[in-house]
Amino acid sequence: MSIRVKICGLRDEAGVEAAAAAGAAYVGLVFFGKSPRNVGLAEARAAALAAPPGVAKVALVVDADDAALDAILAKVPLDMLQLHGSESPERVSEVRRRTGLPVMKAVGIGSAEDLPKLDLYAGVADQLLVDAKPVEGGPLPGGNGVAFDWRLISNRRWPVPWMLAGGLTPENVAEAVALTGARQVDVSSGVESAPGIKDHARIAGFVRAAQGGRAIPSLRR
Repeated sequence: MSIRVKICGLRDEAGVEAAAAAGAAYVGLVFFGKSPRNVGLAEARAAALAAPPGVAKVALVVDADDAALDAILAKVPLDMLQLHGSESPERVSEVRRRTGLPVMKAVGIGSAEDLPKLDLYAGVADQLLVDAKPVEGGPLPGGNGVAFDWRLISNRRWPVPWMLAGGLTPENVAEAVALTGARQVDVSSGVESAPGIKDHARIAGFVRAAQGGRAIPSLRR
């Protein structure tokens, strides 16, 4: 089975086209003002429309209220919502019911004590994003380029599909897949030349490394 890759934090049509050409299964658009990858509704719409059929368009939101979700969905054609804040299981269920879209819930992992949250959200979300726990007091809930101890979830399974995130790069994604047994991986800062600026060569290299099951030499200039 091929590894499915999500390229998150894309901001324009060229980035989406590069991700799709590389073989990504998902493209992610960030709607969070504090992020260097934040997109406005007009540019998000243009980027989403550039995605070819078969590539899932995912909106990352952080504790978004109904009005914010409505505004995004009225403008941007989407296939999935990624809840990356402190949304409760009840809120996850409510968003799924209200929007009619599948929901991926991000869960930050820092130690074994955080693992039960994955079981909790697996009961209400369509997918899980297993991410590194954000630094306490930091401005961003994800996209920080920090990994967690992958051995904590080595070959674990949940009743819904899950995706590995947090500190992944073209250089380490093959190792991460081998250690965890992940069938889906997510990357944002690991394929950037600067915060919010995607490097198309690194996107292609990441997908090759994830799907080829081997590390590749550094692509950084």
